[in-house]
Amino acid sequence: MAHTPGKYADFEGLREQATALRRAGLSRRQIRDRLHIDNNDILNRLLEGEPPPEWTKRPNAKDDLRAKARELRQQGWTYDRIQLELGCSKSSISLWVRDLPRPEPRYTPEEQRALMQEGLTRRRAADRQQHEKSKLSARIEIGELTDRDLFMIGVALYWAEGAKSKPYDRRERAIFVNSDPGVIQVYLAWLDLLDVDRERLSFRVLIHESADVEAAQRYWADVAEVDVSVFARPTLKKHNPKTVRKNIGDDYHGCLVIGVARSAGLYNRIEGWWDGIVLGSQPGSGKV
Repeated sequence: MAHTPGKYADFEGLREQATALRRAGLSRRQIRDRLHIDNNDILNRLLEGEPPPEWTKRPNAKDDLRAKARELRQQGWTYDRIQLELGCSKSSISLWVRDLPRPEPRYTPEEQRALMQEGLTRRRAADRQQHEKSKLSARIEIGELTDRDLFMIGVALYWAEGAKSKPYDRRERAIFVNSDPGVIQVYLAWLDLLDVDRERLSFRVLIHESADVEAAQRYWADVAEVDVSVFARPTLKKHNPKTVRKNIGDDYHGCLVIGVARSAGLYNRIEGWWDGIVLGSQPGSGKV
């Protein structure tokens, strides 16, 4: 029943009703609608001192982290170690535990470093696991490649990584250089798709003179599935003492250079295919 213009005259009676509804678990909106109260100030006065029911309180996503941070701090953990364990910022940790007394050191500096290293190792392992999970999911998304898929990939791959003629220097030779074994395998599969006879291919390693050249040739022979004996003389890059090299060690194999004999026709078709991709990618360009 709606209130008259003097509907708030019986304030105490209205307060008793509002209090009873609040204690029954109703929200402010429900009480307002039930008692037809359209003045927020009046509603505030009616409910003064009455706490809201638990179900109306919004949960804080960080409540669990805060509780855990306080628990670890009381156990004597440092901010750095709590941060590694929970993955939250130091500023948040400081706000959550600043009322707690500073704990006495439970570990020596050496033990602290060991514990932090242990936490860092766990975090890196979790990151690697997540990386592999994302990588596997993305791999599944690709599915099986059609011949056209491989054809388009190969054209783009060559134009990105292969040798290209210049207007002032028309060489028209298909030469491909790369250090990634996966890229090499895709390129060779593309040449097979184009029916390029493997007998027309030449292989050569491009590598720093300080590296294990023979091991690199064996490595690339396995990737390309050819015999080491077909490799031409390697091209050795001289070491610059002013340059700090990072591509060293057992994982360094240099680059593999793949040439195609009598490839002027193939090269010119690659140029045309790439032009077609570029034109076809433009909105409203139509078919070539």
